Amino acid sequence: MLEADPAAKTRADDFLAIIRKQQAGKLKIYLGPCPGVGKTYSMLVEGNRLKKGGVDVVVGYVEPHERPETSAQIGDLEIIPPRLTTYHGIALKEMDVDAVIARRPTVALVDELAHTNAPDSKNRKRYEDVEDLLRAGINVISTVNIQHLESLYNFVEETTGVRVKERVPDEILTKADQIVNIDLPAEDLQERLQAGKIYPKERIEAALANFFTQKNLTRLREMTLTETANFLDRKQRDAENDQNVSALGQVMVAISSQGPDPGRLLRKTARLAAQLNAQWYAVYVRTPSESAVRIDAETQRRVNDTLETAQKMGGLVFSMKGESVAKALVSFAREYGITHIVVGRPGPKRLRQYFQSSLHEVLLQELPDVDLVVV
Repeated sequence: MLEADPAAKTRADDFLAIIRKQQAGKLKIYLGPCPGVGKTYSMLVEGNRLKKGGVDVVVGYVEPHERPETSAQIGDLEIIPPRLTTYHGIALKEMDVDAVIARRPTVALVDELAHTNAPDSKNRKRYEDVEDLLRAGINVISTVNIQHLESLYNFVEETTGVRVKERVPDEILTKADQIVNIDLPAEDLQERLQAGKIYPKERIEAALANFFTQKNLTRLREMTLTETANFLDRKQRDAENDQNVSALGQVMVAISSQGPDPGRLLRKTARLAAQLNAQWYAVYVRTPSESAVRIDAETQRRVNDTLETAQKMGGLVFSMKGESVAKALVSFAREYGITHIVVGRPGPKRLRQYFQSSLHEVLLQELPDVDLVVV
């Protein structure tokens, strides 16, 4: 009896992944700095243009927000009826993912990528609905604002004072085949707002005083332009060197059970990896003092949540055992060819003890060719 060759199985799995990738639909995203710049309008205009060119296009879901100019662009496009549901007595409409897949159009227009679905939906988030469509071989054109990008959460909060609840993983934009920046000067956006083209009249004054300030809009536009430029740069480098991504860098973030804001640490790492077009790793070292019998349930939950979040953001997660955090990280960095390490800034005495008071010094001394980023 012949035994299976593990290497042969790996090669077969690799080929299967290539086949599936070729069969998957393509994703195009209209990216904007804020509501009202014309993302949905542009998506519908393209949908109509494709239809006139003989392409089978449907509207999977669109939210015109009672904007006449946008609603008019729906025109003769076929609309897949939304799925109707109620939540706490409120009638809600959601994209009927199964109906779109059953219809099997060439292109589906799906608005508001960051939307959170009703509790009884197949998926929790609309971007997960879009992933289902792509896996079914349906091409998707969608829309999203820059403030919904996961890795920008802290930057957006610091800039605008707004905590964005609905967010999409950076990986969604990274996997997109095309991103189009829909931009308008801050002055034009404020004029559109005052003219009632973005929000109802009762919301205009508050919006101008808070989110739609000149400072906020300018900063959000800068973020959008930067993200679009990074996307184009990554695509170009992929085309030039598709088989050697790791040559551009490998990024590692050190996770601590008692460290600083883990969300900020992960977002910084994800953005750095995206800019380098690099793979990134979230590494947690469990020392004897944090064994299963000594660590409390709350700390364990916090570590697990952090590692789970890292995985959702596109990082590869490693949990290791070691007597020394610093030695374990140095060993990992050497084995995986790490070029950049992200760590939190030491704070309370207990944190310095966890890091054995010299993590940064050890990393700098043992890994002189590695860039150390302190958050």
